[in-house]
Amino acid sequence: MNGLAGKKIGVAAVRAAKEISVLIEKQSGTPVILPIQGRQRLNEDISAQNITDFLAEDFDWAIFTTGIGARTLTDSAEGIGLQSRYIDKLKETQLAVRGSKTMKWIKEHGLNPVHVSEDGTMDNLLTALDEEYKGKSPQRIFLQAYDLDDHKLKEILEEYGHSVYLSRPYSYEKPDALVVEQLKQSIIEQSLDAIVFTSKTQVKNIFAEPNQGKQLVAAFNDRVLAVAVGKVTAKELESNGIHHVLQPEHQKMGAMIVAIDHHYRRQNV
Repeated sequence: MNGLAGKKIGVAAVRAAKEISVLIEKQSGTPVILPIQGRQRLNEDISAQNITDFLAEDFDWAIFTTGIGARTLTDSAEGIGLQSRYIDKLKETQLAVRGSKTMKWIKEHGLNPVHVSEDGTMDNLLTALDEEYKGKSPQRIFLQAYDLDDHKLKEILEEYGHSVYLSRPYSYEKPDALVVEQLKQSIIEQSLDAIVFTSKTQVKNIFAEPNQGKQLVAAFNDRVLAVAVGKVTAKELESNGIHHVLQPEHQKMGAMIVAIDHHYRRQNV
């Protein structure tokens, strides 16, 4: 018998919800899609301004934190006829990146980053940059982020004495409040066996209202299995007080569902 037989698995993702659901069903589980990511909004005018500013100013470093952001800026540069100049300047600029999707974009354009987050987290990248900057004069940094942690990252770099240009090529709208509430109640009532989270945005959205936080954490620490696709999402869950977060060794959707299946198989032995 498959480990997910008879199990209801909540899916908090939006973009990968169908793919995850198919994987759950293949393991005889029942997916319950309750997307709480919030719709992604591309800031086209802001992106175009970011590109012209990047080309007009001098930067020592460019930091890219997400693949979506990196691609949005590149598409914007193409839209205003500046892609070639933009890529050429990136090749002359010291680059620091995090995330597998960002690295895919890097390789597609023949770019060579100086620093890559070893574990996919911003903390790891910031530590590497802190070591890089020690003993050097303040740097001018082009920081691609989005509205979740952008000001926090900017402030950290500015505390080191650097000058930071903040690029926000996209943002997230608030998720459907009814869907968020439905997922919360399903967790608190423990009517779902596990919840799959694919980004820390989803975790932040479910813990945005503090009045239900203790009930949610209690349910996760009792019987509802919290599942994260990778370290960044897992860290966000743990920071809210969840003791056990299941995550795959490889940060892939398929590996995540296999890890859930193995978890329940071990319980059934």
